[in-house]
Amino acid sequence: MLSQHSRYVPFCHDKQINFPAAMSPPSTAVVYDQQGPPDTVTRLTEIPPVEINENDVCIRMLAAPINPADINRIEGVYPIRPPVPAIGGWEGVGEVHSVGSAVKALTPGDWVIHSAYLPGTWQTYVVEDQSLWYKIDKSTPLEYAATVSVNPLSALRMLEDFVALNPGDTIVQNGATSIVGQCVIQLARVRGIHSVNIIRDKPGSDEVKEKLMKLGADKVFTESELEVKSIKSLLDDIPEPLLGLNCIGGNAATLVVKFLKQGGTMVTYGGMSKKPITISTTYFIFKEISLKGYWLQEKTLDKAAYRCSIDYLLALARAGRLKYEIEMVTFNDFHTALEKAMGKQGSGRKQVLKF
Repeated sequence: MLSQHSRYVPFCHDKQINFPAAMSPPSTAVVYDQQGPPDTVTRLTEIPPVEINENDVCIRMLAAPINPADINRIEGVYPIRPPVPAIGGWEGVGEVHSVGSAVKALTPGDWVIHSAYLPGTWQTYVVEDQSLWYKIDKSTPLEYAATVSVNPLSALRMLEDFVALNPGDTIVQNGATSIVGQCVIQLARVRGIHSVNIIRDKPGSDEVKEKLMKLGADKVFTESELEVKSIKSLLDDIPEPLLGLNCIGGNAATLVVKFLKQGGTMVTYGGMSKKPITISTTYFIFKEISLKGYWLQEKTLDKAAYRCSIDYLLALARAGRLKYEIEMVTFNDFHTALEKAMGKQGSGRKQVLKF
């Protein structure tokens, strides 16, 4: 039986439930009973209805992405993960199906996302307290509503929380083709900030460069193009970056630091290469470089700041000024989407489950 750490895992309680006033519909969910390879430990299963209390809202999930952190939680390598058995997914958008008798702010048909990160979005119906849901504009494209609260929000917060950036300033990042990287490029462009972007050397890099330039990138370099004595000469008339963003580690992180101006800051939010960051002592002593880390769940945004950020990002998405590549997949094809998200089938796009 699933543990009751969250109502997102609505399996039967041990105690007797006698004719509740309202019940959710039965739900179909992606469940894993143990940590391990996601493609072998996950299964689709039916979950019985659960009681809807007076302050609860029953949400019919509309769409939910498969994020790298979701995979890591199932594997058991993520710092925070729900106890097993558990239901996958930590992000998504849903439609209000029904509400408890005391709920006034939400009504059936409203679109909502989480106002907090809780496990269990990979299921067709979710029941939780009204305080955990945030109403959004229904004119928002579904795929962006489902994915706004992790990758785009991370990009925005990193641009705002570490260095005071002004129009005309410059940032540099590796992992520029990632969803966060694409968002950084577009958010920087909206604010008049230059972006210098580093991508891996692989076939089709010219097409990748062109795609990122269309999003608003000022400069895009492959790693091998930065094997020069003076990286500064590649900037032309663009100022040296104040802020660097690193999600790769290893040599890719070193390249970010090389671009930074005196007193610049590099923020690390990932380690895709699984290689350590090695920085020359020279950068600390003579350039006074600062190294910091970022983890979205560790940020202490209050509700007002969270909602302001989400509304801002979704407004940009509705206006076509924030976009990224997404592949919508029906919920019944979950395991196909999972294999693509794990890189076992070619796609390169973020997989979003459509319920």
